Amino acid sequence: MPEGLKGGFPTYWTDFGNGPREALLIHCTLGHTGAWKGMAAGLSDLLHMTAFDLPGHGRSGDWDDRGPLQRITTDMAAEFLKWPMDVIGHSFGATVALRLATEHPDLVRSLVLIEPVFFAVAYADDPAARDRHDAELAGYAEALEAGDLMTAARVFSDVWGDGRDWDSLPENLRKKMAQTIGMIDAAAPEIIEDAPGLLHSGALEDLAMPVLVIEGEKTPEVARLVAAGLNRRIGNCRVETVAGAGHMAPITHPDVVAAMIRDFLENEAVGDQPFAAERN
Repeated sequence: MPEGLKGGFPTYWTDFGNGPREALLIHCTLGHTGAWKGMAAGLSDLLHMTAFDLPGHGRSGDWDDRGPLQRITTDMAAEFLKWPMDVIGHSFGATVALRLATEHPDLVRSLVLIEPVFFAVAYADDPAARDRHDAELAGYAEALEAGDLMTAARVFSDVWGDGRDWDSLPENLRKKMAQTIGMIDAAAPEIIEDAPGLLHSGALEDLAMPVLVIEGEKTPEVARLVAAGLNRRIGNCRVETVAGAGHMAPITHPDVVAAMIRDFLENEAVGDQPFAAERN
């Protein structure tokens, strides 16, 4: 699969599907491009999807703290936008997709945000939510401070994982999550403190492309607050809930998520931007 510099960072990417519409997929932290495989299978006739590994994830380069994580990842993503595309992001990847849309609105045909973790939205609307979520992750913060990366990864997975018991996960997966768990805090200034200033600049309210926010029924409270806050701020937006799912809905419920995206793209995200077939 292709590898090269995107946004100046060593990047690995892959492709799914052979559909006429071009889409960019941006995965969650502690994940990799393979996480999209199940969902992408349900959209392969509609979309040609390009997915890339985040910095420090999968086969992309190791994270070297060269700058703000969301900024670097957004720059990587922007290099894939050679024409208007449907952009789909999950968790941290959804915050990148959102920032990408505010910075390159002419190149984002539509936006699908699955469980976006732009916590600054929730905390702006409900300041007490920050203390409640910090309490949920108290063991994580303590373990991270103590350098116990395995415990930090376990606590984080218990709150934000796919519902499986930590001990049931393959050992190599547990080790990989522990190795990359520090990248969660690397994103904090942008997703918690809103360092880019998206909330106060009016950038969210200015978005004109159709936006679909997908949340899991059993997701942490703060994620539901984010979804509701984005829905209030973005004009052409709607929220769909995946019954029985938590934060990892694209992995645990790929067929349902794919069906929601298909309905959105076929019925709402239509316009005069070119499809792949029209460029040939």
